[in-house]
Amino acid sequence: MIIRQLMGLNPWARVLIPFVFVWVLFVLIFYSKLNTSALASSSNGHGEGDDALKRLEQALQQLEQSKRIDHELRLMVDDYLAEAGQSADRKQRFIDELGNKLDQEAPGTGALSLARSRSTPTLEYERLRRRVQTNTQELWNLLQSEVTKVQKQAQRTAPELVKPLTSFLSLAAEHKRSLLTDIERTRAADGYEVWRHREAADLSDLVQKRLTHLQNPENCSTARKLLCRLNKGCGYGCQLHHVVYCFIMAYATERTLILKSKGWRYHKAGWEEVFQPISDTCLDSNGASHASWPGQANTQVLTLPIIDSLNPRPPYLPLAIPADLAPRLMKLHGDPIVWWIGQFLKYLLKPTGETRQMLENGIERLGFKKPIVGVHVRRTDKVGTEAAFHGIEEYMMAVDDYYDQLELTEKVEKRRVFVASDDPKVIEETKRKYPHYEVIGDPNVAKMAAVSTRYTDSSLNGIILDIHLLSLSDYLVCTFSSQVCRVAYEIMQSMYPDASGRFRSLDDIYYYGGQNSHNREVVLPHDPKGHDEIQLRPGDLVGVAGNHWNGFSKGKNIRTNQVGLFPSFKVNDKIEIVDLPTYPDVK
Repeated sequence: MIIRQLMGLNPWARVLIPFVFVWVLFVLIFYSKLNTSALASSSNGHGEGDDALKRLEQALQQLEQSKRIDHELRLMVDDYLAEAGQSADRKQRFIDELGNKLDQEAPGTGALSLARSRSTPTLEYERLRRRVQTNTQELWNLLQSEVTKVQKQAQRTAPELVKPLTSFLSLAAEHKRSLLTDIERTRAADGYEVWRHREAADLSDLVQKRLTHLQNPENCSTARKLLCRLNKGCGYGCQLHHVVYCFIMAYATERTLILKSKGWRYHKAGWEEVFQPISDTCLDSNGASHASWPGQANTQVLTLPIIDSLNPRPPYLPLAIPADLAPRLMKLHGDPIVWWIGQFLKYLLKPTGETRQMLENGIERLGFKKPIVGVHVRRTDKVGTEAAFHGIEEYMMAVDDYYDQLELTEKVEKRRVFVASDDPKVIEETKRKYPHYEVIGDPNVAKMAAVSTRYTDSSLNGIILDIHLLSLSDYLVCTFSSQVCRVAYEIMQSMYPDASGRFRSLDDIYYYGGQNSHNREVVLPHDPKGHDEIQLRPGDLVGVAGNHWNGFSKGKNIRTNQVGLFPSFKVNDKIEIVDLPTYPDVK
């Protein structure tokens, strides 16, 4: 049946036939050997019974491996059929991947050894692989920071050292890029890419089904509900995070989320005119009993305050992830909480037809295409209050670094950058200072994002488009003090198996407003080398306050109560895991 479907598609599909036949031949050879082994064991008597049992046991193990291969190849064929209308290069990658899986079969090792150690990576392997990648970047942060300090001193005291130090730093940067490229190639060649893509799709599918189940109870009039008012006095990104917080609370308490949005400061008609309703069957807040959080378990309708006023505070607020998904998420993703938040945004941000058309028109009008780096420059009300000023040169240094890295593995015809800002002068400045870049951005959108015009329909369309294009970018350069950039980063996680490393923040590490504590576990000891550093011992917990992007982070050692700096590579993130409903009715 599969072969007939493939034959009916196009010439690309016919390339699959030899691979499929080879696979079938392997399975037939295996069954033949299995039957031979069974007959031999019955005719050799009890003297050779042990050997026959061993051979039978090996044959059964190979049978299990063949089942895994069968399942994996079927999934690959299904993916190919589902993407039959996609571009030729995607089809070619599929053919190459399938061919590589069969080519990995070493002569003389048995037809089914392909599955050996190839189906699922261990948690330790995935975490170590990501740690090596992260710490390579941390080593570069330290080296760059220290050499830059010496350069500044040399300009005053020994100018002849400036040029060799610059040459050294340039070579070191090239070395760093080579290391990161090798690490990425190791990931691509380790045999687990099919698993990563399939696991990401399966986990997302499971969560989306659970949310759909939660939001569409059988009987809305008797369902337990959680009422969330879209009235938090803050910007668009902050309000999205407010709705996500409400949704997490609904998920954890098994209550249908009711979003009250009439009179929304961004769009008076409410959420449902911009995005699709968050339920198909249950949108009203009627109920037999009402109370404010925390209420009682049998209270039908609970009303939530904003996260800053929540009392008592449950353990399942960010940065916690559900226990039943944690083992899979920790293996799949470098920052599980960002993936978890991204799944709620994926469910919430389903555009209406009018909004979708606006997004499509924006992409076409701006000429948005890949490869592209998304740059978000927040100015106006943030600078001087919540964030420091960063010149466009700082952002573009990170953009240059991304493209220098990319060009080690592929040819880049044109370096392209999408600039989103609340200051229209930023877009023009970028075009003027970086003429060798194709700079994409809409000064009119930036103008409408100014504080005086922010809460209008035109401004809303502009910020929705900006976040959409930032999330579609290959890489983000921004300040994580801005919730707009954090929202784009969270949405990006639903587009890749693991996009946790696709960013460069010029200030904060990732955080969620109103989150519970963010701790890191010490894995290597540290004795202070200066008055501003703290002592670390393996097993200590450190409440992290931020990364200085110079090889050091700042935090508080919970054991000693010391507050200060510590080397970033000597800790690992502590993933907060909490027991949440497992929604057994959702398969």
